[in-house]
Parts: sequence; C-alpha cells; structure tokens
Amino acid sequence: MNWDYPGPHCNELLVSDHDIDGMGHTNNACYIAWCEQAAWSHSAELGLTIADYQQLDRGVAIRQASYDYYLPSFSGDQLLIGTWLTHCDGKLRLQRRFQLIKPASGQTILRGCWDLVGIRVSTGKPSRFPDEFLRCYGAAVVDSKNNQK
Repeated sequence: MNWDYPGPHCNELLVSDHDIDGMGHTNNACYIAWCEQAAWSHSAELGLTIADYQQLDRGVAIRQASYDYYLPSFSGDQLLIGTWLTHCDGKLRLQRRFQLIKPASGQTILRGCWDLVGIRVSTGKPSRFPDEFLRCYGAAVVDSKNNQK
C-alpha cells in the first residue's frame, strides 16, 4: 500500500448496501463514522479506551476536521483505513490523520485530518493532557515533516 505515513493502524472495511446514498455511492457520513471507528480502535491499541477517559476524567475532542474525497466507493468494495497521530504538543493539542485506500486498485479514496484538543470529560472544557495521554499518544506520533498530503 502507498501509505502517506509509516506504520498505520489499519481497519478493514466492506462497503454494504446500507452505506450507499441516493447518488449510488458511499454516503460521506459513512466515511466520517469509519474514521471515528479507526481512531477509537487505534486509541485502544495504544492503551486508552473510553473507560480510561471516564476514569481519568480526560479526553480529546475534535476542534476541527477536514476530509478530502478523491474517488467514490460502492457496495461490495473492500477498503482499508489507516490512521496515525501526527502531532502532540505535550500539553493540549493532538493531530490525527486518516487515509482510506481501495486495496484492489491501490487508489486513495479519502484523506482526513482531525485537530484535537484535550478536555475534562465532566465539563467539556479544555484541559492539559494527563501523563497517561502523553505516554500513550505522545509516543505514537509519527514523523510527518516530510509528508504534507
């Protein structure tokens, strides 16, 4: 696969009939949901689950999200979504990127980027990252200086 960054966390997807919109291709909302699923899966692999967020009373919230759609996908397509953490300022901000590829052709279907901010779960207000976040997320950041896709 021609991934934008090294070592992606990957989830396999199969586009179903339920994912198709009135225009005959995958609805954009499905791509967003798949990004969220990939993000939670990656977070759990790194050692932070929603239960950990609740226990720590800390989490991350999307401050800004952007998606670039390159090609449509259709019912029956097998897709692979990769995600990476590409920035952590060590205090409050985190960046996550996504790439959705159709392995049969090697073509990129979508790229996405989330700018995240640390929050206190109980209030939703910005809060510095606890040590657990820095240990799990900070250590997982990939070098993105040479990859500005």
